Amino acid sequence: GDITQKGYEKKRAKLLASYIPQLPKADLSLPDVQPSPSHSANPSPSPEAPGPSTSSASRHHRAHRSGGARDERYRSDIHTEAVQAALAKHREEKMALPMPTKRRSYFVQSPIDNCTPPDTSSASEDEGSLRRKAALSAMLAQTLQSSDYWINRSVQSSSTSSSASSTLSHGEPKTQPQPQLQPGVSVLADVLAHTRIENSVPPDVTSSTPQERGGSRVDLPPAIRGMSRGQSRSSMLDTADGVPVSSRVSTKIQQLLNTLKRPKRPPLSEFFLDDSEEIVEVPRPDPNTPKPEGRQIIPVKGEPLGVVSNWPPALQAALARWGATQAKSPALTALDITGKPLYTLTYGKLWSRSLKLAYTLLNKLGTKTEPVLQTGDRVALVYPNSDPGMFWVAFYGCLLAEVIPVPIEVPLSRQDAGSQQIGFLLGSCGVSLALTSEVCLKGLPKTPNGEIVQFKGWPRMKWVVTDTKYLTKPSKDWQPHIPTANTDTAYIEYKASKEGTVMGVAVSKIAMLTHCQALTQACNYCEGETLVNVLDCKKDMGLWHGVLTSVMNRIHTITVPYAVMKACPMSWVQRVHIHKARVALVKCRDLHWAMMAHKDQKDINLSSIRMLIVADGANPWSVSSCDAFLNVFQSHGLRPEVICPCATSPEALTVAIRRPGARGAPLPARAILSMGGLSHGVIRVNTEDKNSALTVQDVGHIMPGALMCIVKPDGSPQLCKTDEIGEIVINSRAGGTMYYGLPGVTKNTFEVIPVNQAGAPIGEIPFARTGLLGFVGPGSLVFVVGKIEGLLMVSGRRHNADDLVATALAVEPVKTVYRGRIAVFSVTVFYDERIVIVAEQRPDASEEDSFQWMSRVLQAIDSIHQVGLYCLALVPANTLPKTPLGGIHICETKQSFLDGNLHPCNILMCPHTCVTNMPKPRQKQPVDVGPASMLVGNLVAGKRIAQATGRELGVVEDQDLTRKHQFLSEALQWRAQVDPDHVLYVLLNSKGVPVCTATCAQLHKRAEKITATLLERGGLNTGDNVVLLYPPGIDLIAAFYGCLYAGVIPVTVRPPHPQNLSATLPTVRMIIDVSKAACILTTQPLMRILRSREAAASVNVKTWPTIIDTDDLPRKRPPHLYKPPTAEMLAYLDFSVSTTGMLTGVKMSHAAISTLCRSIKLQCELYSSRQIAICLDPYCGLGFVLWCLSSVYSGHQSILIPPLELETSLPVWLSTLSQYKIRDTFCSYSVMELCTKGLGTQTEVLKARGLNLSCVRSCVVVAEERPRLALSQSFSKLFKDLGLSPRAVSTAFGSRVNLAIGLQGTSGPDPSTVYVDMKSLRHDRVRLVEKGAPQSLPLMESGTILPGVRVIIVNPETRGPLGDSHLGEIWVNSPHSASGYYTIYGEESLQADHFNTKLSFGDPQTLWSRTGYLGFIKRTELLDASGDRHDALFVVGSLDETLELRGLRYHPIDIETSVSRAHRSIAESAVFTWTNLLVVVAELSGSEQEALDLVPLVTNVVLEEHHLIVGVVVIVDPGVIPINSRGEKQRMHLRDSFLADQLDPIYVAYNM
Repeated sequence: GDITQKGYEKKRAKLLASYIPQLPKADLSLPDVQPSPSHSANPSPSPEAPGPSTSSASRHHRAHRSGGARDERYRSDIHTEAVQAALAKHREEKMALPMPTKRRSYFVQSPIDNCTPPDTSSASEDEGSLRRKAALSAMLAQTLQSSDYWINRSVQSSSTSSSASSTLSHGEPKTQPQPQLQPGVSVLADVLAHTRIENSVPPDVTSSTPQERGGSRVDLPPAIRGMSRGQSRSSMLDTADGVPVSSRVSTKIQQLLNTLKRPKRPPLSEFFLDDSEEIVEVPRPDPNTPKPEGRQIIPVKGEPLGVVSNWPPALQAALARWGATQAKSPALTALDITGKPLYTLTYGKLWSRSLKLAYTLLNKLGTKTEPVLQTGDRVALVYPNSDPGMFWVAFYGCLLAEVIPVPIEVPLSRQDAGSQQIGFLLGSCGVSLALTSEVCLKGLPKTPNGEIVQFKGWPRMKWVVTDTKYLTKPSKDWQPHIPTANTDTAYIEYKASKEGTVMGVAVSKIAMLTHCQALTQACNYCEGETLVNVLDCKKDMGLWHGVLTSVMNRIHTITVPYAVMKACPMSWVQRVHIHKARVALVKCRDLHWAMMAHKDQKDINLSSIRMLIVADGANPWSVSSCDAFLNVFQSHGLRPEVICPCATSPEALTVAIRRPGARGAPLPARAILSMGGLSHGVIRVNTEDKNSALTVQDVGHIMPGALMCIVKPDGSPQLCKTDEIGEIVINSRAGGTMYYGLPGVTKNTFEVIPVNQAGAPIGEIPFARTGLLGFVGPGSLVFVVGKIEGLLMVSGRRHNADDLVATALAVEPVKTVYRGRIAVFSVTVFYDERIVIVAEQRPDASEEDSFQWMSRVLQAIDSIHQVGLYCLALVPANTLPKTPLGGIHICETKQSFLDGNLHPCNILMCPHTCVTNMPKPRQKQPVDVGPASMLVGNLVAGKRIAQATGRELGVVEDQDLTRKHQFLSEALQWRAQVDPDHVLYVLLNSKGVPVCTATCAQLHKRAEKITATLLERGGLNTGDNVVLLYPPGIDLIAAFYGCLYAGVIPVTVRPPHPQNLSATLPTVRMIIDVSKAACILTTQPLMRILRSREAAASVNVKTWPTIIDTDDLPRKRPPHLYKPPTAEMLAYLDFSVSTTGMLTGVKMSHAAISTLCRSIKLQCELYSSRQIAICLDPYCGLGFVLWCLSSVYSGHQSILIPPLELETSLPVWLSTLSQYKIRDTFCSYSVMELCTKGLGTQTEVLKARGLNLSCVRSCVVVAEERPRLALSQSFSKLFKDLGLSPRAVSTAFGSRVNLAIGLQGTSGPDPSTVYVDMKSLRHDRVRLVEKGAPQSLPLMESGTILPGVRVIIVNPETRGPLGDSHLGEIWVNSPHSASGYYTIYGEESLQADHFNTKLSFGDPQTLWSRTGYLGFIKRTELLDASGDRHDALFVVGSLDETLELRGLRYHPIDIETSVSRAHRSIAESAVFTWTNLLVVVAELSGSEQEALDLVPLVTNVVLEEHHLIVGVVVIVDPGVIPINSRGEKQRMHLRDSFLADQLDPIYVAYNM
């Protein structure tokens, strides 16, 4: 559905329809799994399931194709009913989450995605949750019946809701949903609340101070304001809370606000302020937090390791013995892909081939004098799981050659996820040789000339093929050296850490042998038994049992590779049956798959098994798999006591294993623990709330000959108390010895000495950390509740990633995501860890399904784990990085999330819910201190009052000059007489060719013609307003002087854009209306546009004032030229739209413009022999003054380059500077940005064309904002190669009340830069810091103060003057200030406030104008022209633009700078607030699939750098953010368009 454009109401009804709890028939399609005995409820098969009904057959089929190395996580016994109950609880409070909106094109996935499910498609439709559904259906039925309220409601509406929701999604006319739907929907209008009934306070999001700015509010007269912004304001008043009724966006934001009014999780505690003002809230410890109460734990000892007389002195010796004495005895049977035996390797063959390989490695590589391998060298073993025989031979061959095997996974591609980390392992182990099989070698990726590619991050490798035909038979006299096992390294097993680094755990020869002995004793292995192994034989249990211990005991191992399991999940059970195997080595996944597929096999017998070892039995979720498997196969002879879960770790090898029980002995107990207790690290039996309980099974006793303690997982290894959960540490001869080649990390892991409560070590013996979290239960049984690597520490509480995955997967229906493809990790944002869940979405899942599933996951995790999720993202199927065995590579996923490379197709962020350590909102202190005391305080502190003054304007001596300069109109007449042929103006086109020039005489004559026409055709009176509508050029200048000659008031207006009339014409119309213009002067093409049919579409073209086109005027001279009686008379009106979207006109008198021109002349040393180049819009502010007035006053030549010409030919401005050797040029930020972005890469080309900018002495950017330092610096750096001096670029500063306050002239020091602390700035204070300090903001001085101008910094509330380096409003006093706003009704109060204001103290006589900008003045060490110390003016930003959030003042540009840095594809961004919510709009320059990557990154960066939570993130196309002619963002227009739903965003995310 197209959510962006239309149909939101339909969508909402449809979205909510699914939450109307229907009778149990709806949600509970149950596969045919018998309920376990513990649940008596008997499920009836569901009569109908919503959507495509998943039959049990298809479920089985789907379950087969599946897998993943981290599958151990998904056996969820976090009971589905717990989740359902939690969700049911949520349903009772009503709340609707606003669903994100997406553009239609976003839905289209490429067809390939649609047809290929991920290769590990649905790693197991998890039996834990399946089994729970039986109980669930009964439970839900009861709860629903007991609450008639729901039933009555849902009966009324369910008849329509399912049909209505299906029809609603197809296009009906956009009406309100049918009336019969109303009862259901209205109840559900806000179904999805989060429950929080604790003693909490609402979040501060809505309680922030109202946006009032005291006296400092620089507002427009209401008359103008109302008109200037279209009708949006009035429509916003239509509803009580300021939400425009029609707008869909507003409805969503209102929903969002409703959800945010919910109280947050922890009750807000008191705050503290530390000195750096880093006011992160530190939660006070909750008095109800459970604390451990037991005594200190005593180390647990395993049974002694028995001594058996005939145990071999080394493992190779055992192989030698069986190879000689039992050569025909089978050692290994491998299966083909169909599950049939492929070959059997006997002990004789294994021995002879291993010998051959050892001989070849030692004697046939390299030469006699320089062998390639020395004893103790490390060798990589690269073999696929499907070929265990080759691997066995390679492993034992290395042992016999006394080199160290390092088994690794087969790299699939050059860019494999994690291949770099494997490279790190190979590097740290110093591996340069790899053994592999011929088949495997052929499959490796090659370069075009046939060599094996250099894998990312790998050292250079030499590859050796070990197939028998390439091996050499050893000579008669050669015997391998088999020493007695010692402490040298035997092999290295790889292990990935939480951060993704892959390290090698070295296992010594004696440890390898001792471990085999301990396993033999614990598992009671006998010679000649048969073992079925489903695990990976390269590492962990698969290697220890299936390759090492089995050979020691002459066991026959049957390996069932992962690929076989995917094709035929029953294969291992069949092998046990056929070979009457005594031992099977499996993971929960294999139990689960076999159970799902057992329908096909009736006559299977498992009574031969004496030990079913569950390798991931330490996973808390394994218990339900074991139960369910027993349930199904007990009737096939499986005995309950043979199930033996165990706990292992790469560092300590086997930690504990359950010994097979005696027939009929009572089964070990289970622990039912409270999740709440677990999160605080204590063991509490769950009694009250069965929803948040965790059932764990024991993993038996610790290994023979080992010693075990439980220590605190972080900090010093202090022993835990008996009821406390900690990390298991082990001391044993049968454990790993070190991380190979990494002595630093080794010390912290392998040499831990536990300490008691006093901190004293308990002994000398070093223990190794296992990475397992657990406790010791009654009878010294070991219980494991999780792994350190899956630990997420949020606000001081521990959560286990596996537990969260299980909860998410118990949220039904899981038709949205793939079971095995889900990753949970934490990212650190704003001083705490935040939980992120990423899952792969099925291609057929609809938007609503996904959003509904996501919302429910949030609530389930919230209820059961009492923790808020920060972000939940769904990515397209098959896109998460995989580990070699098909699981998800968590570290790479986390990295892509942080780099913005995940490309989610759905995302839900909940910062409001889970960020609970926000600083306290600032309460503004009432100003008790009067301005006088402040002043005295400053003086006492030795601070001068912050003020700065330009040079003296000086007096004009010559009478002639006085006459000439009193009025600009007379100056032009005087120049036309004195120097008629002097060229004042040259207009260039995009080729840089002059298309029009004007001498003094030509300009004067042209102006006279216009005057004559005006007086003839206009019917005008003196003082009437005339609108000048011209493209930038000389016609505009002539028309201006024509108006002065006629005694009318010119108003320059930017002409409408012919391609975009609907947006630009209304502004023109508005200025014409507001200024009450009596006549319009324009060109013929523009006149046609004003009267065109296109124009009529957006404005009323019948009511234009008289339009006069000045293209072909008759040669007439006016009878006389007007001379104003006084210089205080009005000369022209200057209209401009401010960045907040306000249209303001100011009145400029003749005196003001001549003083302004004189001031600029002095500052820039302008006289008639000078040339300046202007690339600016000539319609308002200083741009207009430079374009139209300055040359006539000072007589210099102005070269005019209309900025529009740059769009045709970018280099025209720079090449003009070079060609005319211009010393002074003026431009706008838009022009500078165009050149930086467009020409930055072409400096070499331009240099070759002879472009040289070394002549430029000053390049002034005309602006009414904080100088854009980054842009100026990149411009200077880029064009430095063309000779541009780094000192040339500066920024002028003007405002509405005074068009030019600061302008870098020829004399005076270079503009200085300071660094201020952003945190202080938010508190309206200036704190200067060093460059590079954290949170520092560079500010550049805004030019030198112009002659005749005085500037002072004032506290906008008290109106008292402030001290040096204090932040306040900039007030200005100058003869060229505007004389007031031009309004229809003369708003005297505003006039007085902005133009004729007095200080409340200090110098109460002077009249000041308020600029509405915040800034400060700092006295520098530099000297100005007169030799005094220079006072620098720094502009921070417009008061009108600032955002007041949480009591602090933010400047949008600072937040936008952070946002634009967050991701490479953010081209531009803008922020605004709406009902206390911060809205961030980001333009996406990359592909649309990156749109959702931006949401978390934007949220993170604003939270980290500005301590604000973003409420809404809007991703739009480039160019959507409106910009005015000066290149300033029009944030208020953007806000209005957003609320009116006119942006057509790619994506809108509503952060919860």
